Parts: sequence; C-alpha cells; structure tokens
Amino acid sequence: MKYSRDDKRGEDATAKPLRTIEALAPTELARRLAAGEDFVLLDVREPRELALCQLPGSTAVPLGELERKLPDLDPERPTVCICHHGVRSAHAASRLAAAGFRSVFNLSGGIERWARDVDPSMRRY
Repeated sequence: MKYSRDDKRGEDATAKPLRTIEALAPTELARRLAAGEDFVLLDVREPRELALCQLPGSTAVPLGELERKLPDLDPERPTVCICHHGVRSAHAASRLAAAGFRSVFNLSGGIERWARDVDPSMRRY
C-alpha cells in the first residue's frame, strides 16, 4: 500500500494510506464475477443510458448525484465504477478512493467494451 504525509506547512503528521484505483478489464471482471467474487457494480451513467443497457445487479448512481449518495455506499466492499467508455467512472473511482473506500476499480472501456468483449448481445449506443 502507498502512503502519504500530511505535511501542510512542514508539520510532521501521521502517515495515511493512499487508496489506489485499479483498471479492470471487462473480461477479468466477468471471470471474477463468475468465480463468485463480491463487488458493488456502481454504474454512474444517466437514467436514459441505463434504459438502453446495464449489467445485472448494478447500482445506479449518476455521477452528478455521487456526492450526495456516498453515505449510502459501503466503503468496505470492493467497488467497480462503470460508465459508457470509462471516463466518468474514472472520476467516480477517484472520488471513492479520496473518500476512503477500501478497494476501487474502474471498468476499462466501460459498458461499451463489456458489450464488445463479454456480451455481444448487449445493446450498444
């Protein structure tokens, strides 16, 4: 685990662990889900996008509502952030890591890459 020092104005402070964000390929997520690993699948797309396609069991929290919904999420459960192509989810993952979430992943390429690499029957947009 990486550590940082809170050295504002040169004051010595206790080292705090830095939370890292891991990129997770859709094929790897599919493998880990099939093996029974427990993840919160946090989909930060807008409702109109979710109406087109989404991963079963995902939790929908549009990126603009994430700050307000943070208290409703479990920081101890591994969380995979999902969006269309992986950009908004990277922002969400950064916010979760900054809030102290234990294990945060960003789905590489988003739901688009999931549809291409894992589930070709999924609607793409």
